Amino acid sequence: MMPFPGGIEATANGTLFFSAMSALVYCMMLDAPPAIRRTGVKTAAVALLALLAFQQGGPFLLVGALALSAVGDAFLSRDGDKAFLGGLCAFLAGHLLYIVLFVVSGSTIAAFLSSPLRIAGALAMGVFAFGMLKTLWPRVDAGLRLPIAVYVLAILAMGVTSLTLDYSWAIAGAVLFMASDALLATEKFLLPAGSPRGVWMRYVVWVLYYAGQALITLGFLLGR
Repeated sequence: MMPFPGGIEATANGTLFFSAMSALVYCMMLDAPPAIRRTGVKTAAVALLALLAFQQGGPFLLVGALALSAVGDAFLSRDGDKAFLGGLCAFLAGHLLYIVLFVVSGSTIAAFLSSPLRIAGALAMGVFAFGMLKTLWPRVDAGLRLPIAVYVLAILAMGVTSLTLDYSWAIAGAVLFMASDALLATEKFLLPAGSPRGVWMRYVVWVLYYAGQALITLGFLLGR
């Protein structure tokens, strides 16, 4: 059963299918050396989600956040600190758009504060984010500390503001996005070079990340 009207030949379902296939193909290329083809496949997965959101008349902020995430994917498909910082900046901008999107689409502060479950979720996210930052701080180069701190605060704000939404899929997507970033930081900064755990963690990071982006997209487009 397709999420959008029509079969696989319908534009929306076809776009989602090719997005998922790009994500699957990239999963098979994760350990390949950086190359144009690898970059293109990785970028296409979320870029097609941005196209889907645009085709379906989704919020402009959603389209923009997905497009910036695709740019971040392109940067992170390459090696080196410059590529990493480029990806960090693109994802930071994407998170800022998500924050604005969630705020304008979510419930009021009073409604949020009246829900003990949402408050508990926000507190758990805060404890997790600051614990992660405290762990990372002594392990990263001095020049990366401020950018990473800003990024952690941005993704924390993205996660907390998602809790104001009435779309359970979008909330789940934001949580998966946070989890993927935490695992990525663990793999990049906390694991020793060549650690066998880094191999499977890269796959988990990608699956969580793509699933998170897809759930946020479908949550807004399908109202779930």
